[in-house]
Amino acid sequence: MNSNFEDNFVQQLSIDCVIFGYGEGQLKVLVSKLKLNGDFWVLPSGFILKSEGIDRAASRILKERTGLKDIYLDQYRAFGDLDRSNKDVLAEIQRLNPELFDGSSQQKNDLEWLANRFIAIGYYALVDINKVVPKLMSIDQSIDWYPVTSIPQLILDHNQQVQQALEALRMHLDDRLLGFNLLPEKFTMKALQELYEAVYDKPFRRNNFQKKILDLDVLERLEKQFTGASNKAPYLYRFKNYTQ
Repeated sequence: MNSNFEDNFVQQLSIDCVIFGYGEGQLKVLVSKLKLNGDFWVLPSGFILKSEGIDRAASRILKERTGLKDIYLDQYRAFGDLDRSNKDVLAEIQRLNPELFDGSSQQKNDLEWLANRFIAIGYYALVDINKVVPKLMSIDQSIDWYPVTSIPQLILDHNQQVQQALEALRMHLDDRLLGFNLLPEKFTMKALQELYEAVYDKPFRRNNFQKKILDLDVLERLEKQFTGASNKAPYLYRFKNYTQ
């Protein structure tokens, strides 16, 4: 077999990325719709070059999709069920888009390679949504942010990946100060509480939440945020480990 995929990439391994952002009071995920007939929605994904490690591959894929580098990235689990392959997805794509398949030997080799069972290494990333301009690739019809509570039906096990990435985010939100990666440098206590409520999908009592956060001793209190309104101005905060 003389496949471009086989020549360039590690066989039967892929990288799937759940990219979280926070905006308009909602936790969101970056999702692509493929430029094909039919509804084929996917997480930002890619293959591992033979010349790179898996972390570097994940960083490359994220930079291609977000334009950002040096962002928080965590490998949270692998997905490798015995029947996990692209075979059924590719068959449906071919059925709905026959004009894209010319039947050349190179294409047949590439399709055979893509139809193999793949083990996906799952990463999640946390970004300041205001700094991201999602990048369209040649395979994309669109790429955009969707609330984590209303993501389209994705191919393969990508919806499961989002849920498990969310569980990992919730597990480490406090001990790794992950909220720092989703908020701007300076924020109010109310904004931080709203972020937590979006991540956990439940409300928190204001006094209890403020005590919990202050007891962690991870915040630096800054100047008040004056808005010109008659109500009391709230203090601004930032995480103690913040560096410009």
